Amino acid sequence: MNALGISLYPEKSDYEADKNYLTLAKKYGFSRIFMNLLLFKAKNVAPLVERLRKTIDYGNQLGFDTFIDVNPYTLKALEIAPKELSFFADMGVKGIRLDMGFTGKEEAEMTQNTLGLKIEINMSNDDHYLERIFDYNPNRQQLVGCHNFFPQAFTGLSVDYFVHCSKRFLERNLHTAAFVTSQVGEVGPWSLHEGLCTMEAHRHLPIENQVKHLKFLNVVDDIIIGNAYASEDELKKMSEAFYSDVLTLSIDPEVDVTELEKEIIEETAHTYRGDRSEYMIRSSMPRFTYYTASIPKKQSTSEIKRGDVVILNETYGQYKGEVQIALKDRPKDARVNKVGRICEADLILLDAVKPYTSFSLRFI
Repeated sequence: MNALGISLYPEKSDYEADKNYLTLAKKYGFSRIFMNLLLFKAKNVAPLVERLRKTIDYGNQLGFDTFIDVNPYTLKALEIAPKELSFFADMGVKGIRLDMGFTGKEEAEMTQNTLGLKIEINMSNDDHYLERIFDYNPNRQQLVGCHNFFPQAFTGLSVDYFVHCSKRFLERNLHTAAFVTSQVGEVGPWSLHEGLCTMEAHRHLPIENQVKHLKFLNVVDDIIIGNAYASEDELKKMSEAFYSDVLTLSIDPEVDVTELEKEIIEETAHTYRGDRSEYMIRSSMPRFTYYTASIPKKQSTSEIKRGDVVILNETYGQYKGEVQIALKDRPKDARVNKVGRICEADLILLDAVKPYTSFSLRFI
C-alpha cells in the first residue's frame, strides 16, 4: 500500500521530540520513517546505534516501517558483510536504503536475505545500476527504490528527469518513493540545507502542492518529508492531498464571477477530455448539465493567459458551459468568460494532469 513518511535524525534531535512527532504523524495517517546511519567518520558508533534503536522501537509500537540509509562505509564500520544483515533486522527496521551502491551483485545477494528486509536502492541516477542488479537475479519482492533528496538549492531533479528515472522502476513493478520538503523543518542530515526535496520545482512550494504534483505525475508510490519537523498544519494538509480520491486545483477568482459560474466551477466533477489540445484542458460535462442555463457574455474581455480558467458563454453555440484551463496564451474572445486563474502554487500541476484524469476546482 502507498504510504506517507517522515524523516528523523536522532543524532541531532531529542528523543521526546521524536516521539511527539511520530505520535502526531500517526494521527494523520503516516506510516513510514526515514533515518540514516552514514558512518563516514566511524567514531562512537554504539551510542548512535542505540539512540536510533530506541526511536525505531517506538515507531514500531505505532505501526511505522523504518528504512535506514546506509553505505559501504556503514557496513565496514560495523564489520558487516553485505550478506550478513541480521544486525539491521535486530534493530527492528523494515529495510535498508543504499545511499551508495555496490556492483549490482552484492545488492542482488542482499535481496535474497531470509530476514524479510527490503533493500532500497537509489532511483535518481540514469545509469545501468538497476540492470546490473537484475543481471544477478534479485528477489524482486525485497527490492524497492527511493529517490535522493537535495539539500542545496538548484541541485534537485528536473520534472522530466524525475519522471524518466521513475519509469525505469515502474516498468519492473518495483515499489518507489520520493521526498518533499517542509517549509518550516530545520533538521536534516547536514548542518546546512535549503529544503530537502527530490525535485527542484518543489523547493519553495507548500507541502500539499508538492504532494498533489507527485500524485498527478503518478510515478512514485510513497512520499516522505525529507526534513524535520513539519508543522501539524503541514502534516494535515499533506495527508488530505495524499488520501484524497480526487485532486483539487485552487483558483484565484475574478472580481465579477457570478453565482452560476461559481456553481459550474465548484459543483462539477471535472474530467480532462481524452482528445487533448495543446492550448487547454477541456472539461465538457458542464455543457450538458447547464445546457438550458443562461450564461451571458461579460462586458470586458482580455487575452487568455496560461493558467486562466474560463467558461464558454451562450454566444458560443453548442459549446456553452464548457470549462477550460488555458495551457498556452491565446487571443481574447468575447465568447469566453474568464472566471479566475489557477493559483501560483498549483500552476506546476497543469503539465502533470493527464487526459481522462478527474479533478475538482475550487475558488480560494
